[in-house]
Amino acid sequence: MDRAPFYSDVADGPEGGRAFWLRTTDGVRIRIGLWTPADAIKGTVLLFPGRTEYIEKYGRAAADFARRGYATLAVDWRGQGLSDRLLDDAMSGHVQLFDDYQNDVEAVVAALDALDLPRPLHLLGHSMGGCIGLRAAMNGLPVASCGFSGPMWGIHISTPMRPVAWSLSWGSRQMGLSHLYAPGTKSNTYVLAEPFESNKLTCDQDMYDYMITQAKAHPELTIGGPSLRWLHEALRETFDLSRQPSPDLPCLTLLGTEEDIVDIPRIRTRMAAWPDGRLEELEGGRHEVLMDTATMRKRAFDLLAAHYDTASNRLTGPASRKGAAAQGG
Repeated sequence: MDRAPFYSDVADGPEGGRAFWLRTTDGVRIRIGLWTPADAIKGTVLLFPGRTEYIEKYGRAAADFARRGYATLAVDWRGQGLSDRLLDDAMSGHVQLFDDYQNDVEAVVAALDALDLPRPLHLLGHSMGGCIGLRAAMNGLPVASCGFSGPMWGIHISTPMRPVAWSLSWGSRQMGLSHLYAPGTKSNTYVLAEPFESNKLTCDQDMYDYMITQAKAHPELTIGGPSLRWLHEALRETFDLSRQPSPDLPCLTLLGTEEDIVDIPRIRTRMAAWPDGRLEELEGGRHEVLMDTATMRKRAFDLLAAHYDTASNRLTGPASRKGAAAQGG
């Protein structure tokens, strides 16, 4: 693995953050970022970011996890961050097939042994990363537990507009126009275009300024709205996932009560049926509860760390050791 650029000047994460290039089986170059403080020995959080996001945005989250004993690995998905962009218009949030993101996941998994990260591994998927992460967990991602924040298991679209979104995004493919931006979106970076007062991400001015500072300092990390192709792929993937059973893993999902980007009923329906699942709704939280007020962030990271601790203990507890011994482990 070759070293990749890492912008510690805006990440505000633990000391020693670093990044590497990986190459996927279909030839796309993606970037991963690591924070592995010496005292983060409980395990590693595989942090799957949302659409438009990038590694440095989770520097403060990595610091929160480090204080609770966990290392963090984050990834720039294809088409965003410093990973390969997929269109001539580098600001478009585009993907050919939603399943292509699983190639990115496979590249991360293939690199795990060489990275020598603290074990066990735990998943944290935010927004689009929650959609990618759920599919990866269904496919056997080697984690001890799942955590999700505002997962994109459906997109918040009004009932009258849902058939329009389906037909327009499908039709654009037939006409060779699927590279165009989805209606109502453009190349602008959200945090540079949307005033804090009307933003859907966070109630915390400092955290919003943190995002703005990153976007201004390193605009090459940012993207704008999704392409029609991305929209159609996302609608297909979330619909297919809604018909699949949840993986046999303990799961904690965090959801802000003021969520207005992803489909809340899809989240509640899945978590109500997840055998070892728990849904925590954080009062007043918007889409990014990991980047909201200090009180909400503390609550969110305390819940996640306790969830990961419990899952790790199940792997190392007396019952687990007895089972391993019986199998010659």
